[in-house]
Amino acid sequence: MTKRLGHHSLCLAFALLSMFPILSAEERAPRRLGVKDLSNKIRGGWAGQMIGVAYGAPTEFKYNARIIEDELQWSPDRISNALDQDDLYVDMTFNQVLEERGLKASQQQFAQAFANSKYRLWHANLAARENLRRGIEAPQSGHPEHNIHADDIDFQIESDFIGLITPGLPHLSNELCDRVGHIMNYGDGVYGGMLVAAMYGQAFFERNPREVVTKALKVLPAESQYSRLIRDILIWHRQYPSNWKRTWEKVESKWNHKDSFCPRGVLNTFNIDAKLNGAYVVIGLLYGRGDFSQTIEITARCGQDSDCNPASAGGILGTMIGYEAIPQLWKHGIAAIADKKFSYTDYTFNTIVGSSIGLAQKAVLESGGKVTETELLIPYQAPKEARLEQWLPKGQPFVLREDKAWSWSGDWREFSDPLTAKFGTVGKQTSSPGSEVVCRFSGTGAVLVGRWEIAGGRVDVYLDGKLRGEIDTSLFAVEDHESRLTESLWHNLDLGPGSHTLRLVLKEPKNLKTKMVNLTVAGLYAFQK
Repeated sequence: MTKRLGHHSLCLAFALLSMFPILSAEERAPRRLGVKDLSNKIRGGWAGQMIGVAYGAPTEFKYNARIIEDELQWSPDRISNALDQDDLYVDMTFNQVLEERGLKASQQQFAQAFANSKYRLWHANLAARENLRRGIEAPQSGHPEHNIHADDIDFQIESDFIGLITPGLPHLSNELCDRVGHIMNYGDGVYGGMLVAAMYGQAFFERNPREVVTKALKVLPAESQYSRLIRDILIWHRQYPSNWKRTWEKVESKWNHKDSFCPRGVLNTFNIDAKLNGAYVVIGLLYGRGDFSQTIEITARCGQDSDCNPASAGGILGTMIGYEAIPQLWKHGIAAIADKKFSYTDYTFNTIVGSSIGLAQKAVLESGGKVTETELLIPYQAPKEARLEQWLPKGQPFVLREDKAWSWSGDWREFSDPLTAKFGTVGKQTSSPGSEVVCRFSGTGAVLVGRWEIAGGRVDVYLDGKLRGEIDTSLFAVEDHESRLTESLWHNLDLGPGSHTLRLVLKEPKNLKTKMVNLTVAGLYAFQK
């Protein structure tokens, strides 16, 4: 028995050593970063985001599940487009909270600032803000129970501000990502932001993009889908070191299942999933080989969210090489707009850079480091895996197209729209309280798709004969005055297998002075094994 225990103990020790290698004193020593280098790199990070998003804006979601083979053009005046991008103004909302509340700002403080925002949003961000305004607090505002977009790209494209203030500080980076990311996302949707922020943090010290990716990946739980995808890319990069298109093809074949939860992307080539678009960011970084032009071009050519992805890759590489090393062709137009405010914010390029520098110095001090007039002494932090959280469909999605599955009572009128056409022949709208629709389907989960609008009404929801609550199809804000089509009016992804009946009844408006309330139903998609 003694020998057997000793053998197992030895095996365990070797396993632990392989997973957590002993680092040398030099590797565990505090890192030094010059104050001038900090400034140059943070300036490069913000500039890289601006350049990347402006460069890719004309092709955003115009090339889905295919590589962009057409010519991509650039002119310095295009940079002004960056002033009105959600990649940047959402970042700055949360950055402002850090300035006002400090690095220990609570999730509720971040969420309140986000709920009070006046800019236009989409997907997970829009759903989360609507949830917050309806009283669904964070982190439930980003949880898949309430937010069908929980795996979408949103937090991934707005986590840059965290990475830029946490040089070599993956613990603080993940803590901030946990607080902010769960406002609008969950699981892989949060991990995308954690990875991007961690890559920024590594970019302050690494000169090899592969090292940046590999070391940053350690902050994600190894069993997550996101981590597995990035590990695949690292393997394929070794196999095809000079052929990024081959790696792109491998990603498409294995990971682009076209079974997105997002109503716009389900059974469609459109895919705003965080991990798929994060794969394109990593492909750009690896195959760009530290060349700014090549990095953002390859990232953009991967398609899908072809402005947000180059913004992430450009920001990370801009941090690695610093503002001074970004080719003049790309940064030439920044000087002309450096003191113009980003939409919905009080920040300009110059002031957001200054803010990030100040917050980075505070982050180093509060993490036990030192800041002098000339350099920062940053304590060593070994990356720690975030807790594992995943939500996966119980089956494959299918659209319910049979007319006989639907029954309508009350005053309904036909409603058609190009975005709703893919959901079949439903497309109906009512403004008469008491009108109802019944849908019969089979599956382990379902998403009822319809329209959010200022005149949206309150609706009672019955599932399998039982009242399951009320939904509100209205939009709260004037900034989202346009109707939002193909949104989830109701979803439940944890149904028992078999047949189900969903019944919706439009209620009387709370405010009797309201002239009209609407319920617009586009269709339903379900998941079935």
